[in-house]
Amino acid sequence: MNWKPELDDLARREAFAREMGGVEKVKRQRDQGRLTVRERIDKIVDQKSFHEIGAISGIAEYDDNNELKQLTPANCVFGRAKVDGRPVVVVGDDFTVRGGSADASISAKPLMAEEMAHDFRLPIIRMIEGSGGGGSVKTIETRGAANLPGGVGGTRWYWYTTANLARVPVVGLGLGSVAGLGAARLAATHYSVMTKSSAMFVAGPPVVKRLGQDLTKQELGGADIQTRAGAIDQAVDTEEEAFECARRFLSYLPQSVFELPPTVPCTDDPERVEESLMKAVPRNRRQVYKMRPIIEAVVDKGSFFEVSANFGKPIIVGLARLEGRAVLLLASDPFHYGGSWTAEACQKVIRWVDFAETFHLPVVYLMDCPGFMIGLEAEKSATIRHGVRAMAAVNQSTVPWCTIIVRNAFGVAGVVHQPANRFSMRYAWPSAYWGSLPLEGGIEAAYRADIDAAPDPTAKLKEIEDRLNKLRSPFRSAEKFWVEEVIDPRRTRSLLCEFARLAEPVRTAGPPSNMSTRP
Repeated sequence: MNWKPELDDLARREAFAREMGGVEKVKRQRDQGRLTVRERIDKIVDQKSFHEIGAISGIAEYDDNNELKQLTPANCVFGRAKVDGRPVVVVGDDFTVRGGSADASISAKPLMAEEMAHDFRLPIIRMIEGSGGGGSVKTIETRGAANLPGGVGGTRWYWYTTANLARVPVVGLGLGSVAGLGAARLAATHYSVMTKSSAMFVAGPPVVKRLGQDLTKQELGGADIQTRAGAIDQAVDTEEEAFECARRFLSYLPQSVFELPPTVPCTDDPERVEESLMKAVPRNRRQVYKMRPIIEAVVDKGSFFEVSANFGKPIIVGLARLEGRAVLLLASDPFHYGGSWTAEACQKVIRWVDFAETFHLPVVYLMDCPGFMIGLEAEKSATIRHGVRAMAAVNQSTVPWCTIIVRNAFGVAGVVHQPANRFSMRYAWPSAYWGSLPLEGGIEAAYRADIDAAPDPTAKLKEIEDRLNKLRSPFRSAEKFWVEEVIDPRRTRSLLCEFARLAEPVRTAGPPSNMSTRP
């Protein structure tokens, strides 16, 4: 006598689970160019590392003899696995079972995925397609009552969904139509990716149509809309690209806030000299230049991983390595409003500085900021309010910080180039140029009487401008020790790698002092 009959029964139930929504539903999923949830898991995690939990949970049918006829699995698949050898939690919606609808879900499964990530301090990857739970119109009929959002016994999942943001890396992948709670779960992440054929919205086209807006899924919540709005960090062409983005993002981060980011072997010489930096910034201050080649020149080759590129464009944000050590990199982009901080750019700074603080990442800032954006639209978007919130985020941070002043540093936004009231490293290039206000426009206001009284106002304006420009030399500021060092741009990589080495023992693992749950 042994337990083979029971194991055979278990194998049969597991076989039903692997069929997901059935042959026709699986075929339709693939015919529409999308992978099934199980294919997605196989592709994103290390080979044969996935250990599923709750595989045979679902809705079963029995015959008159109480023998199993059919098992329709719950449309949530989750478990633990490894990504690049490190353990993670992975949870995915199965669109082949009732289109990822809440009616086919067992709420305890996605909840347990969040609990496991939280309590075992493991990164979590959410692969979302559908509404992701919570309830739908049909729920009223299937359950015989209307669901109260956040009602009795219904809040633990929501708590863990946001609490994990302050504890472990959270990645979300939007791989189809994502709505309602699914959209919230995708947005409640540190890093989110969607395929360009996907769409995300709080409520889909049929609901929005009742408001008089007749829109397609792409018109309502396509990738271009969501990345420009900052709701999604990145859009890619294929699911495979989304998986690679997720894996790469996690490679820069610790397993949880109780650890430090990993240092990887580096073959790129930390003393490498880049001659291109000598000509990177034009002498003509009205001429723009490309910041991304400067970034690539100073970080470990091929290590820069940009995020949120389509949102808050005056600020470039990404993860990078310096001699194998992970850092958060901020950089100005003079191609967008000259690098001026818009309301959206300030929001971007707040979010990613909080992120660096949460996961103990030193910050490097390549600065060229002529100040906050000005004008009517800037006032309408409350730029200054977002700006002082960015200042608060920077000042409240405790991670090591190093700033390279590449060109402009003006006004209140110019102040926010390093934390106040603690030591940070700072270097200026010879191209650096700073002050309370840019001379352009400011001279006319400050010297209006002199200019108006001159026989040749244009010549007088130029005379004053030339005189003040000589005083604006960074060397004059260095004489007064208002800036610490003016450096040869070619030394930048060497100094940044030294900063990363010095920062390594300063960082401490554990919940940061201003631990944030903002996605």
